Amino acid sequence: MFIGHFAVGFASKRFAPRTNLGLLMAAPVFLDLLWPFFLLLGWEKVGTDHSNTRFSRFDFVSYPWSHSLLMAVVWATAFALVYYAITRYRAGTVAIWIGVVSHWVLDWTTHSVDLPLYPGSQKVGLGLWNSIAGTMIIELLLLAIGIWMYVTATRARDRIGHYGLLGYIAVLLLIYISDRFGGPAPSVAAVAWSGIIGFPILLLWAWWFDRHRVLLVGDGA
Repeated sequence: MFIGHFAVGFASKRFAPRTNLGLLMAAPVFLDLLWPFFLLLGWEKVGTDHSNTRFSRFDFVSYPWSHSLLMAVVWATAFALVYYAITRYRAGTVAIWIGVVSHWVLDWTTHSVDLPLYPGSQKVGLGLWNSIAGTMIIELLLLAIGIWMYVTATRARDRIGHYGLLGYIAVLLLIYISDRFGGPAPSVAAVAWSGIIGFPILLLWAWWFDRHRVLLVGDGA
């Protein structure tokens, strides 16, 4: 799951309009923000030369500290508590907590049996990635719904708000297609560093164009 996570971020703006989209995007991809660092530290492992599903090019050997259900709840709670301590914005706090946990739920639907419930537990996964067409239809549909919810909750106030969003969507789709149909990753380090560099750029980009859009819905609680 890739653009499905970004779909959650887009959709969250309707429920927490005062929270910048950059933070709302950070929540559903937060586990993937942690994962590259854990790979480089050797705490988690991934294979890059094959996969046990038709869609993914990776073999997720072990990632209990970033992607188990228990740790997803822990990371979600930590992120949400820090956000609430700074903002006191309850709607944003709930959206961030749900966003982080949604990552595990969406991965559970797509991954094979490789997601732990907690470190050292049995692993689960429904295996949507075994169908390339099914995966792409569902992810693209999720993205379309998320974008629709975002653009009906906000309106561009200038060219940055308009074209910044369009460019963002185009880049997400380009990454999605190239990741699926491109060649294998050269190394685990390359996978890790692409995430360490790429995700912050995408989050800052979302923060930037969202500041150039105005709200069309109430500001939440």
